[in-house]
This record gives sequence, C-alpha cells and structure tokens, in this order.
Amino acid sequence: MSTNTLTRPEQTRTAVVAPDLSSRTSVRQTLANTRTMAYRGLLKIRRTPEQLFDVTLMPIIFTLMFTFIFGGAVSGDVASYLPVIIPGVLVQTVVSTSTVTGTQLREDMDKGVFDRFRSLPIARIAPLTGALLADTVRYTIATVITFAVGYAIGYRPAAGFGSVVLAALLVIVCAWCLSWIFAFFGVIARSASSVQGISMMVVMPLTFLSNAFVPADTMPDWLQGFVNVNPVSHIVTAVRELTTYGTVGSDLVWSLVGAAAVVAVFAPLTVRAYMRKA
Repeated sequence: MSTNTLTRPEQTRTAVVAPDLSSRTSVRQTLANTRTMAYRGLLKIRRTPEQLFDVTLMPIIFTLMFTFIFGGAVSGDVASYLPVIIPGVLVQTVVSTSTVTGTQLREDMDKGVFDRFRSLPIARIAPLTGALLADTVRYTIATVITFAVGYAIGYRPAAGFGSVVLAALLVIVCAWCLSWIFAFFGVIARSASSVQGISMMVVMPLTFLSNAFVPADTMPDWLQGFVNVNPVSHIVTAVRELTTYGTVGSDLVWSLVGAAAVVAVFAPLTVRAYMRKA
C-alpha cells in the first residue's frame, strides 16, 4: 500500500514597504504643496481674525503716538516729521510682525500638527515654506495700513505712487528674509513663549536703536556707530529715499545684500533643523 504525500508549495511572504514619498517629491509638487500650506495659514487667519490685531493696531498706534509726541521736538512740526516717521514706523512694524512666524511654527509643532503632515504624501519642507509664504500677507496688511494712516494725517510721498510701491516691496522682501531667523528659533526652541522672548530680544535693539524715529546724528557718538551699521537703519533710509526723492541709493543695495545674507545663513540652518524633527 502506497501513500502519496501532497505537499503545499511554500509561499514566501514579502513585506510591503511604503515608498518614501518625501524623497520622490518633485520641485513642481513641492511648490504646489507650499501653496497649499500657505492657503492653510490664510484659513487660520480667517477662522481666528484676532491674529491680525498686531498688524492692524500696531501701525495705527505707533504712527499716531510717535508723530504727535516727537513731531514737534524732532522736526519742528508734525507735517515735516511725517516723511521721517512713516518709513520708520513701517519698517519697525513689519520687522516686528515677522517674529510671529517662529512662534506659530513652534505652536504647530507642539500640537503635533507636523506629525500629521508627515503621514501625508506631501513634501516634508512644505509646511515650513508655506508658513513663511503665508506671513507675507501679514506684512502686506501692515504696510498698507501704515501708509493709509500716514495719508490720513497728511503724509504725501513726494516721489509718487510708484516709488511707494517699490518701498513697500522692499520692506516686505526684507521682512520675509528676516523671518528665517525667527523660523530657526521656532524649530530649535522648546516652547512658543521662549521663541517669543528670544525674538523680542533680537527685534527691540534692531528697531529702537536705529534711525527709524530720530536722526542718528542726535545720538551719542558711541551709539551712532551701531545705528549706522544697523540693517534696520539701512532699510529705513532706503524707504525714505524712495518715497521722498524716488532715488535708489546705497542703502537699498545694502538692505538687499543684508537680506540675502540672512537667507543664505539661516535658511539652510532652519531647513536642516526642521528636517531632523519633521
């Protein structure tokens, strides 16, 4: 009696490995994901409009306060002080607004929002670049309100509307470049409150130890050295030259060079730190 032994063919099980979507993301998809993340940032503003209190109230308060307090003392009268103070308040407001980038970035990371993004088939860098892009809307709002308040109290740029637009673009571009510094703080810091504290320690000396509100030659000699090399002073002077005379001077060149240097240094640092945590 013979028996036939039936054997099943061995089935080999292979693990299915999900493709690494982040490494296969094209430049086109990265740009599209960045726009999507920027739109997400705008939706956050729409749902919580109180996020715009700083960019709407600060230009109004600072413009009126500094104009009517310092106008007579610095320039003799308010009308003569307006071409000096409006560019100063504009730069001070927009630069201060750029600190929000790091704070909101840290808040999203603490809430685990970026952990959820990690599971999506999107570019890993898109949440970071999208947040930076969305904040340009905040800078634009602050710029428009500052010029509008100035116009309401008698400010008339002598160089015309075209020069005002160029000055506005200069400030927005420089603020976006500076926001990389605060984005870096947002990635490496442990809490949103620490990001805010560190950012203010950077912004306060840059904005108030500048020629934004009073001429540099009225300050002590030891302070003038810092004021004259302060990048905020270069931006303020460039805006004044554009809006008053319609000219492009060396301060505009130095402003763009300084902004490019900030991006060249802090963009790689921010991206590297972010990619390690994302």
